[in-house]
Amino acid sequence: CLENTDPRTRARGIQLLSQVLLRCYSLLQEKEVLHLVLFYENRLQDHHLVIPSVLQGLRALSMCEVLPPGLAVSVLKAIFQEVHVQSLLQLDRHTVYSIITNFMGTREEELKGLGADFTFGFIQVMDGEKDPRNLLVAFQIVRDLIAKNYALGPFVEELFEVTSCYFPIDFTPPPNDPHGIQREDLILSLRAVLASTPQFAEFLLPLLIEKMDSDLQSAKLDSLQTLTACCAVYGQKELQEFLPSLWSSLRREVFQTASEKVEAECLAALHALSACLSRAVLSSDTEDLLDSFLSSILQDCRHHLCEPDMKLVWPSAKLLQAAAGASLRAYHRITRSVLPLLLEQYTKHPQSSQRRTILEMLLGFLELQQKWGHVEEDESTLLSLRAPVCSVVFSALTDPSVQLQLVGIRALTVLGSLQGFLSPSDLELVVDHLIRLALCEEDSQSSEAAMEAAGSLAPIYPKVFSGRMVPRLEEELQSEREEESSHDHCSLRQRCLPGLAGVSTHTSIVRETIPVLLQHLRKVQKGSEAGNAQDMVSVCQSLHRVALQCQQDAEGCWYYHQTVVPCLLAMAVQAAMQESTHPLLGKALLEEEVLAAMVPVISAATTHLSPELATQSVSHVVPLFLDGEVSFLPQNSFPCSFQPFEDGECLEAQRRLVALLMAFVCSLPRNVSWRGAGGSCTCLSTATTAAKCFAGLVNKHPAGQQLDEILQLAVNRMEPGLVEGPRRTQALTLLLWVRPALGRPVSGLSPSQLLGLLGDAELGPAAADGFSLLMAESPDVLHKGCHADVRIMFRQRFFTDNVPKLVQGFHGAGPDTKANYLKGLSHVLNHLPKPVLVTELPTLLSLLLEALSCSDRVVQLSTLSCLQPLLLEAPQIMSLHVDTLVTKFLSLTSSPTMAVRIAALRCAHALTSLPTTVLLPYKARVIRALAKPLDDKKRLVRKEAVAARGEWFLLGSLGR
Repeated sequence: CLENTDPRTRARGIQLLSQVLLRCYSLLQEKEVLHLVLFYENRLQDHHLVIPSVLQGLRALSMCEVLPPGLAVSVLKAIFQEVHVQSLLQLDRHTVYSIITNFMGTREEELKGLGADFTFGFIQVMDGEKDPRNLLVAFQIVRDLIAKNYALGPFVEELFEVTSCYFPIDFTPPPNDPHGIQREDLILSLRAVLASTPQFAEFLLPLLIEKMDSDLQSAKLDSLQTLTACCAVYGQKELQEFLPSLWSSLRREVFQTASEKVEAECLAALHALSACLSRAVLSSDTEDLLDSFLSSILQDCRHHLCEPDMKLVWPSAKLLQAAAGASLRAYHRITRSVLPLLLEQYTKHPQSSQRRTILEMLLGFLELQQKWGHVEEDESTLLSLRAPVCSVVFSALTDPSVQLQLVGIRALTVLGSLQGFLSPSDLELVVDHLIRLALCEEDSQSSEAAMEAAGSLAPIYPKVFSGRMVPRLEEELQSEREEESSHDHCSLRQRCLPGLAGVSTHTSIVRETIPVLLQHLRKVQKGSEAGNAQDMVSVCQSLHRVALQCQQDAEGCWYYHQTVVPCLLAMAVQAAMQESTHPLLGKALLEEEVLAAMVPVISAATTHLSPELATQSVSHVVPLFLDGEVSFLPQNSFPCSFQPFEDGECLEAQRRLVALLMAFVCSLPRNVSWRGAGGSCTCLSTATTAAKCFAGLVNKHPAGQQLDEILQLAVNRMEPGLVEGPRRTQALTLLLWVRPALGRPVSGLSPSQLLGLLGDAELGPAAADGFSLLMAESPDVLHKGCHADVRIMFRQRFFTDNVPKLVQGFHGAGPDTKANYLKGLSHVLNHLPKPVLVTELPTLLSLLLEALSCSDRVVQLSTLSCLQPLLLEAPQIMSLHVDTLVTKFLSLTSSPTMAVRIAALRCAHALTSLPTTVLLPYKARVIRALAKPLDDKKRLVRKEAVAARGEWFLLGSLGR
């Protein structure tokens, strides 16, 4: 074949040889490679039909490690001389780029020996390339030419022209493009080329200026982003000639554009220009280009800050801040001119709205100072203006305008963060203002902003805040308790408590605020007035916030834990013991909402303890609940013993406190060892909290014989309880919590038990609801934040193992229990990741549709919430059942349950995502049916009806 006179036959021969070489090039010896290269080079002069196969062979040889020296240069010279690359097909051109890339990776020094001839040869190869797949490779070759210092010689402009002709990229990938090349890929690749060397500056900058003036927004954005990239590698020498034109274009765009994107890119480019000029090393004989550039900016922008109508105030301020933020030198140059002017303008303008605008501009410059930290005395304009700046900010805090106050608070926070700026007297004034705003300001926005500012500044000035703000808040809290007749005492309490919590951002302050909060909680507990429960919840919420703020500081975390946890437990135990003898005393503390508020406090106080400190705490808390050991509690003289796990009606109040043990146990680190693990097994009678406590315990217990014994003890108590007796519900609760805690099959604790209970007349509905518990995350027990062992893919495995059994059970169930199977199934599907559910949809959809006919509103609601996203994600499958879906959804819009009506209307709305041709026959019927819920007595139902009906009206219209 190789010697055949027919070029097609020769091409087939060379193609076969090349295919063999592509598979075995690594096995070739140096002498073989030499002969093959000479052969293939010669074949480059053959008929054009042969060339593609020749190039494939050369690509194989370019990957040979034993390629003799000098052959890479020889091959490339032959290609440059003999092959007109751009006349080849895309794949063959790609092969040429691959050969060049391979040689550049392995024979760099040899290719550099060609000098600028290599660059010129590549320019000829690339010139005229249009295919995006090839352009990505070609752009990478150009980047390597520049980055690896190949000689460009006299061909710099030619190399620029051959790449810049594609700028800006105008490419839209065809639909269903198998190659996956996006416009953004080409943009970034070309930008990396254009911004890779200062040698392109004299050609590129005029091009960028021209494209900035384009009417196309995409061209503007690409030009601005490329300019920003160039500034990272250019010096002032490259920029000098073009600075006036660049500034003119940037200024015009910011002053005139309606596009936020263009404005943002202009500001980024100006920042980059200023940063580039700031890097220049000044000498006695060079012009300070940064100073002259900033002078131009000031000349064009400064006067706009004084205009009465303030039209161009914000664009000018943004330009000045963009330039000033580039370097400390630029910042000093700009602020020296602008800050005195802004302070003067603030005084001149009496209106709050204008003052707010000026203060926001001033705030922008203050925030820039934060980038450089400490305020230098010798250079800082800001330090010389300390008095007027503080005066302006303080005046904003006392202005009647809430919006001006809010800007003032932000400015105050920034000033406080500038080390060395505020004097001791200024700091005291800052704290006084924050106290006044937090406690006395009528508007909640200002009050909340002041509390947030106090929390930000407290770690910087802990002594000032603990010595000045905390006592004032404590005083207000105490006076508020004494003046119960005051109409404002509730409002003041709502502010003092969050204020104390918000300022507790430093350990020294936490040591001051925690006793105050706990003392207030004791006072509330002793009170007898209505509303005590809500007051206690408010204190617990503040304690919880402090706990979260302490978690990252080991010292503060341990202080908080050993102070708060014993105190809360002591108060709770005291209240539980008084319940039987003095029912009114401390009763509020035992209410469910108060205990529920204490749970996250104890949990947050425990999750970040070290294993050593956690073990120390376990040695106190666990004996309290198991043995009634109260000696570690403050004020521990109790009238009777604490026995929360014993039976008896008089101990009901004590049993409620197992929720606090659950909060503690389930938040411990996993490697904490402790005795009494088996003791929790007697917790069956304490229902949900005891079951959660036990679940958290076994989840963290290391696998082994002890855990197996504990589980067997639980199974021995639970199995008889499930069969008969007064505690069937408690036994079911334990099963529901322990099963997901284990994450592995255990005899007597399998989902099959739960499946079997779905047919039980008494426990069936509760067992069905239990599937929701099995599938959902539990933030207070089985959650990574509580150090729990959470098994990945648990939901998917549960679905695969149990849904077929649920379906089978449904078909075999009697009419009284079918609803239980549907409810269990809907709970499982509702918590399943949607991609998994979509793949299983064809087999389950008929059952879901049947679930909509179930009279149980929980089943209806769960099924509707499951179907709504499926209408959006699997329209083709859902379209097959459109008749049934329309009928069911419209029927449920008249449900007596508001939540079901809302969910049905949302599903009716989601139906419009199905193909229009499928829906058009139902359009008139749906629009008529949706007229009724427009008059629903509930506003939320009417809102959903309007949205759904509007979409159905638009169905089939042009442009939809």
